[in-house]
Amino acid sequence: MTAHPALIAWPEDPSDAAGLALWTSEEIAAATGGRASAPFAVSGVEIDSREVVEGDLFFALKGENSDGHRYLEGAFGRGAAGAVVEHACFGPHVLVSNTSTALEDLGKAARNRVDAGIIGVTGSAGKTGVKEALYAALDRASRGRAHRSVKSYNNHVGVPLSLARMPARTSFGVFEMGMNHAGELAALTRLVRPHVAIVTTIAPAHIGHFAGEEAIADAKAEIFEGLEPGGVAIIPADNRHFEHLRAKATLHAERVISFGVAKDATVRLLDAVPAPGGGTLVTADLGGRKVCYTIAQPGEHWVANSLAVMAAVEAIGGDLGAAGLALAEMEGLAGRGARHAIPAHGGDGSGSALLIDESYNANPASMAVTLRQLGQTPAARRVAILGAMRELGADEARYHAELAGPVAEGKVDRLILVGGEMTALADALGKSGSAALAGAIDVAHVQTAAEAAECLAADGVRGGDAILVKGSNSVGLGALVRSLTGKER
Repeated sequence: MTAHPALIAWPEDPSDAAGLALWTSEEIAAATGGRASAPFAVSGVEIDSREVVEGDLFFALKGENSDGHRYLEGAFGRGAAGAVVEHACFGPHVLVSNTSTALEDLGKAARNRVDAGIIGVTGSAGKTGVKEALYAALDRASRGRAHRSVKSYNNHVGVPLSLARMPARTSFGVFEMGMNHAGELAALTRLVRPHVAIVTTIAPAHIGHFAGEEAIADAKAEIFEGLEPGGVAIIPADNRHFEHLRAKATLHAERVISFGVAKDATVRLLDAVPAPGGGTLVTADLGGRKVCYTIAQPGEHWVANSLAVMAAVEAIGGDLGAAGLALAEMEGLAGRGARHAIPAHGGDGSGSALLIDESYNANPASMAVTLRQLGQTPAARRVAILGAMRELGADEARYHAELAGPVAEGKVDRLILVGGEMTALADALGKSGSAALAGAIDVAHVQTAAEAAECLAADGVRGGDAILVKGSNSVGLGALVRSLTGKER
């Protein structure tokens, strides 16, 4: 039988002519202004010698407390094909004057060589989830030619590293950008040069480094400064800083798209109902046409995130159907909503409890949303292990005390507070909380994640429990999650 030509033809793409290696030593030397010791080719780029795999290029970066040159032997021992160094070494290498500058230069070269739609994502919360959802949608629709920053590589090292890892054949790139101080995003976005720039939300994250939320909005709006000509800005219509963001975006974007429930939002939520088996069934107006899709992840924050995803996919020329499928299939991210069934005893007799891993980050807005979702989660008993929220500045105590209301909305039965900053919440629950609230919640306050683990173990994990673990990453609650799940991130 002869196959029909339409069934066997594979679409041609000009980028098919690009080399199969991620980088050659000649290309690395040209990009960095360095000198190659010998010809070599690499398939990846790494800055941590412990994570090097065969074929990687290892950058020997120098930091305040470490020097990557000390780990060259380990990197080559794990299979590094070459290294970028500041002084000659025993293995294949490119010699440069400054390895940090060289990494940035290689990132710039990667951005310059691709003919790809580039999306930049920032915001006080939700940026990693939006980045991952966009990647899943665009990768599905582009024959596997989407690229994104992994983990939370969103700072002055992570962004150029993520760019340097981008293959020449990439059709879509999605890059997360974060900041702790004003001016940081401006530098990052000029490296990424996005065609579409998203601000997910503005909230008091890292507010200890800023004069107030408006200053945070200014810093997040720096992402628009790197937009390519004809670029699109995507901003949250329901945020109280919307007008401020729109004014900033208009300075750099050809088009500004808003998303949310506001009646004049460009991408507007029409309906959101619980989906069978969890998640949400969403109907949205994309400005002239309606779409209906399912989100696997529960919570109102994911409804808002999904609107930003749909807006960006349409703006970059992606496939909305693929985006809907990606949202329907997307699992929770480690430290950011991943859900695990863990062994339990007693309780409802099921032998299982639900662990909700939100251990990577926390700010007042994300705490409130996550606790509210816990209150909507079916459970025989709800346990919340809440770590301190860091970098909140002079109003730190107030922000922690104000979590008393969200704790009530979370219908929490057992509450374990971790860190000195949580004293304000413990006091609020005991002093200013209603008698019913204070009496209904079993509250413990400890200083460390290890003590929280002991506290939970003493009480036991019961069948039918829903256990939320959330706090700033520096509190260390990720270790508690790993001990309960037996999984590494």
